[in-house]
Amino acid sequence: MKYPEPTVGSIIFNPDNKILLCKSHKWNNQYIIPGGHIELGEGMEEALKREILEETGLQIYDIQLISIKESVNNKSFHEKKHFIFIDYICKTDSYNVILNEEAQEYKWVDLKDIDNYDLGGFVKSLLIELKNKEESEYKTEIFYSY
Repeated sequence: MKYPEPTVGSIIFNPDNKILLCKSHKWNNQYIIPGGHIELGEGMEEALKREILEETGLQIYDIQLISIKESVNNKSFHEKKHFIFIDYICKTDSYNVILNEEAQEYKWVDLKDIDNYDLGGFVKSLLIELKNKEESEYKTEIFYSY
């Protein structure tokens, strides 16, 4: 592709307030948040709901934008790509994850325990920012990470 690829991803909280991490061969067998490409003519939240359903079988709601990040030829990804990551935070009422071929395993994780996982791409910095936001006196609704 000659242009950056816009993608959506989400930090999904279950009813126990744990987040979903998926281990992916595309990201050096590291844990990432689920998501994928926005298709032509598709809105960002529409794409997010579709991708999450395809990759995890989960229905999501209470969707809020939290981060926009650019990644140019990141060595963590299995091929050279220029991505624009548009990430959200959301909820699900389910614990039952059904993975497609894009991930090999999943875990529901407490945000305070993220340091115990090998996180891919920029997921670690995103989750640390979210964890620190919850503990911070400053309540930034949207943050940008470059």
